[in-house]
Amino acid sequence: MKLLLALLLAFQTPKILIHPSITKSTQETTAIIILDKPHTDQEIQQLIKPYKDVKLRRVFHHALDGFSVEGSAESLAKLGRTDKQIRNVSPVITYQAQTEESVKIIGGEEVRSLFDKKNERLTGKGVRVGVIDTGVDYTHPDLKRNYAGGRDLVDNDRDPMETLALGKATIHGTHVAGIIAANGKIKGVAPEAKIVAYRALGPGGGGTTEQVLAAIDQAIKDQVDIVNLSLGNDINGPDLPISLALNRAVDRGIVAVAASGNSGPNVWSVGSPGTASKAISVGASTPTLKTPYLLIEGRRDKFRIEPLEGSAKWALDRSADIVDGGMGRSSELNNVRGKIVLIKRGILTFSKKAENAQRAGAKAVLIYNNMSGGRFMGNLETQMSIPVGAISKEDGVILQNALKNQSTSARVSVREDRDQLADFSSRGPVTGTWEIKPDMVAPGVAINSTIPGGYLSLQGTSMAAPHVAGACALIKQAHPDWTPEQIKAALMNTAKPLVKSNDVDRTASNSNTARRQTTSEQTQTQKSQGEPAYYRSFEQGAGRIQVDQAIQATTLVTPSSIRFGKFTEQSDVHKAYLHVENTSPRDQRYSFAIPPHVVGLEWRLPLSFTLEPKRAKDIAVELTVDPQLFKGKIHDGYLRLQGGGTTVRIPYLYVLEEPGYPRVMGFDFAEGDKPGQYRYEVYLPGGAEEFGIALFNPEDYRFVGYLDTITNVKKGLIRRDILNEQLPADGTYLVKVFAKKANKEDFIERMITIEKKED
Repeated sequence: MKLLLALLLAFQTPKILIHPSITKSTQETTAIIILDKPHTDQEIQQLIKPYKDVKLRRVFHHALDGFSVEGSAESLAKLGRTDKQIRNVSPVITYQAQTEESVKIIGGEEVRSLFDKKNERLTGKGVRVGVIDTGVDYTHPDLKRNYAGGRDLVDNDRDPMETLALGKATIHGTHVAGIIAANGKIKGVAPEAKIVAYRALGPGGGGTTEQVLAAIDQAIKDQVDIVNLSLGNDINGPDLPISLALNRAVDRGIVAVAASGNSGPNVWSVGSPGTASKAISVGASTPTLKTPYLLIEGRRDKFRIEPLEGSAKWALDRSADIVDGGMGRSSELNNVRGKIVLIKRGILTFSKKAENAQRAGAKAVLIYNNMSGGRFMGNLETQMSIPVGAISKEDGVILQNALKNQSTSARVSVREDRDQLADFSSRGPVTGTWEIKPDMVAPGVAINSTIPGGYLSLQGTSMAAPHVAGACALIKQAHPDWTPEQIKAALMNTAKPLVKSNDVDRTASNSNTARRQTTSEQTQTQKSQGEPAYYRSFEQGAGRIQVDQAIQATTLVTPSSIRFGKFTEQSDVHKAYLHVENTSPRDQRYSFAIPPHVVGLEWRLPLSFTLEPKRAKDIAVELTVDPQLFKGKIHDGYLRLQGGGTTVRIPYLYVLEEPGYPRVMGFDFAEGDKPGQYRYEVYLPGGAEEFGIALFNPEDYRFVGYLDTITNVKKGLIRRDILNEQLPADGTYLVKVFAKKANKEDFIERMITIEKKED
């Protein structure tokens, strides 16, 4: 007899950038070992020699000082505890993948009229961009001239072609490569840059920490100029191996670009490797879009609709009745002909819901979220002849209540929107380091690019990141001597800060408690300062990139954002140091604008100073906080340095005491190494005073018992085995994984089913 456990994914929906899936059952465990210093292959073999069941898999000489091994959980745990040369043992995590108009928006067309020092047009010529993804269709007519080889880290060969097997085919890496450097029917941001493909994600878009690390290691060895990672997970921590490897790549002179994730609009949702301190973490903004709004007859409310990619345009010319379509099953759609059907998210894919409604004669489909947190993004698998869109859970509930009382009619109005932060774009800050992430945003909605056999429009921060990678290629061609830090500074120093539209505020008020609190604090501050309602610095970073201005930047300020850390004393003073560089051919005088007064905050800024051409100066910025007067948990904003007729905006952030970040994230549960044994993994970004996994009866929410409990847990990734006798009886359970620290408790809910099967 053995126990089989399945995680019910009823509320999972297709995304381009997907969170890690449950680790499949295996008799062996794979882990990444990070060492305190470089070791030779022989030294590593000697280190693991006492552990007979531990086998060496890969050695990383460039991305990390470390290696990957396979062995029992017990041996790996003992290895990590007893050997002082080992800094960290990190379980392998699963990662999955996640233009012309957008190129115009970021200034790409203006760049075409600029020239480098060789008097050649700026097209990315001579720059090599590594695409770590699902592979690239290098036979595509828009990409074959740009392809410059690569590696397959899944099959371990030199053919990084996309997976083409039916049912497991991938398109993601080709789409990303096209945004960077397509040069044919469509033009990428840097159409003459060279693409070096690293296939780290295999069939279905899945890959592991080990494969991605191997790709980064190879990219460093190949000395590419830029790497793009449009992949990630939902763990908001700075210390995961891939984040550390990207920092190492930057130290080796490579510009590292990573998608921030598609888990917005909640704060603290940016995931690794978008948490890497030295990498450029990219969120998603909107290009020029015609945004539909639903207007209910007899009501003032208007509901913003997020069109799903692959649906028809929302151009309804007359009012139509709205009807409830349940979950979108065929049996629930008997009375929808000629009507707008409201469907709840979950159980079925977006495409299946839309297909069922279209077959039943619906005029349009609205899918409302089954979780709080605003609207969501989505891509349909096939083109629909009717419009399909997403709305928030809160808006869906309002419509549901209206339908219960009376028949409801609605019409659709369309407004042109541009430069809004996409709802799905993950927000920061980063737990532990309290850094501002993402660093910047770029268009990531309705982005048309290459795929095997043609072209397709997709959305996600996966599409935003390659806009930045392409922009970096243009800057690198124009300034081949600039370091990764200078290239990042040029983009951040010249970015355009985005302002919220009116409907964003309504969405924000419907989000989770932590987001409501931080948004409320910022709104009050902005009102007192008389400023526009900018998105928070940890939502958009410095703002939306403007590559034409970045190339011509006359001032570079590094670091390009300031983290003051966490204040815990009664009155705390913190200094940040900035490096200001005059890159222009003439003298420039610099001065800081006086920040608006905020009670409890006191700034000390440098006096005005002048820099000669190509000269630099280190300056100190000092912030004093009186927590008795200032009560906010998080405070952020922008310092303004004026010089040479331009203004550089420098995002800053500090946290007071213990802020309201999620205390628990990234829970996975799977079979262990021995029969009847299971294992869970969970990430605690700040540790916990109390942690536990509670089981409930899903029908009446009756408490069944604890799967595990721990007190005074250190921060980081927990990995523990659950023995047979600790498991409950057969059945389906609601699992509540909770963590409590500083009087704040958070939890993750999952459904599991335990069944006894014959061997």
